[in-house]
Amino acid sequence: MSDPIYRRVIVKLSGEALTGSGDFGIEQATVERLAADLVATARLGVELGVVVGGGNIFRGVEVSERGVPRPVGDTMGMLATVMNCLVLEAAIERAGCEARTLSALAMPAVCEMYNRKRAMKNLGKGRVVLLAAGTGNPFFTTDTTAVLRGAELEAQAVLKATNVDGVYTADPKKDPNAKRYERLSHQEALAKDLRVMDGAAFALARENRMPIIVFSIDEKGAIESVLRGKGRATVVG
Repeated sequence: MSDPIYRRVIVKLSGEALTGSGDFGIEQATVERLAADLVATARLGVELGVVVGGGNIFRGVEVSERGVPRPVGDTMGMLATVMNCLVLEAAIERAGCEARTLSALAMPAVCEMYNRKRAMKNLGKGRVVLLAAGTGNPFFTTDTTAVLRGAELEAQAVLKATNVDGVYTADPKKDPNAKRYERLSHQEALAKDLRVMDGAAFALARENRMPIIVFSIDEKGAIESVLRGKGRATVVG
């Protein structure tokens, strides 16, 4: 059995990944599957940080378009990511692995505050570290958060989980002629406007020489497969 390619990574999950077959909220069976995959990966000796979006509960950008100030809407979205991290933390611990939610927003009654030293200490103890509340600032996406935390925590790669098995020239669900990339540079991703991640995330990854591996989360064991070099994915960087 092949060893993991990387020993410390940040996994970026969208909030929508938690909805399963639904359109909103959290599907428990899907959460349990994702938790099992994260636990199996941690047991390979891989140190895992996880950034989760909040779009399954709340989208700050959408509410700001209806008159709520963008900083307020984004803060509400950050709170949604905390809820998602807490449900994943509980599922990971049920699956037999320690986990800690660290929030960029202070909420001591709920979880610990994020700082680099605390996160590194938890990673070193083999705990899955769930990085909640984005960067703690409005106007930054959780994609950018994933790359930022990856650079801060000296991760070797960011694993971007999506609903397709890599980066394509167009949406493969809409365009049957879309071509899949095996590998491309950060600059190519920016120049071609390939929106699997936002521009700020790609630019930050380029500056820090952080590879982004884009893969489908829909299959059981997807994270472990990618880290063993077996899963279908696109490597950016």
